Amino acid sequence: MPEAVNGDTTLFYDTMGDPNDPTILLVMGLGAQMVAFREEFCQLLVRAGFHIVRFDNRDVGLSSKTPGTPPRIEELINMQGEDLPEDKVPYLLSDMSDDAFAVLDSAGVNKAHLVGVSMGGMIAQTMVIEHPERILSLTSIMSTTGNPDVGGAKAELLMKMPLTTPSSKEEAIETSVETFRLISGPHFDADAHAEETAATFDRNWNPNAQGFQIAAIFASGDRTEALRSIDIPTLVIHGRLDPLVQLSGGEATSSIIPNSKLVIFDDMGHDLPEALWADITSEIISHAQAVVEN
Repeated sequence: MPEAVNGDTTLFYDTMGDPNDPTILLVMGLGAQMVAFREEFCQLLVRAGFHIVRFDNRDVGLSSKTPGTPPRIEELINMQGEDLPEDKVPYLLSDMSDDAFAVLDSAGVNKAHLVGVSMGGMIAQTMVIEHPERILSLTSIMSTTGNPDVGGAKAELLMKMPLTTPSSKEEAIETSVETFRLISGPHFDADAHAEETAATFDRNWNPNAQGFQIAAIFASGDRTEALRSIDIPTLVIHGRLDPLVQLSGGEATSSIIPNSKLVIFDDMGHDLPEALWADITSEIISHAQAVVEN
């Protein structure tokens, strides 16, 4: 399977569809592997005439792992809004943006449509800010701007979220099911999620991923002013029921980026439920095709 290289970091990726078609780069969120963009979801985009590239962010799946011990999740939450010590932040969202461009380079793609979910939306926004000449369009899903005053998690959610790091496959499955039960909308299927978690654990599980990636998010700061100046067609998708990155994050993103479109799904939380795949991909396809046709 193909790999891309950014400095000392190796990124695992795969592709679907005809490479002669316009490319959509899928960027996944916190601690999640590229396979969280399910094959069936990707094929809806392929059948619409797009070439799909998805990849494992650093520290997850089959991509490189950061050595050392990350800060504890509780420590990061308590530090939010403050300067994190350098030894706790081995990389930033900008480095993860460079990872994504390395993937595009390896796949032979000069310009791409971006679809980023949650932290993936933050990475995609950073890509647009840093190299707009390589971006055809942006779709930012259940993400935010980096402004701590918008898009924050509900306080009651943080009190309920499991914060301990699992030490076994069984604990990893139990923790993931409980987490997604709290953050997802009404379409959440606990049994299906348990099966997916077991499969991703077997594929490659890194208990340090979330700590390092949350540190990168917090240390990367507010993108608001940079987003005001971008001139890339932008679609913002958010769930009204999202308790982890609340709707205000999506609303702020859309209000800041000129001429962007905001689509809100009333029955969506912080998840990509199969029941909404057709509607979500339809929005992505229409948005990207409008750019292609112009």
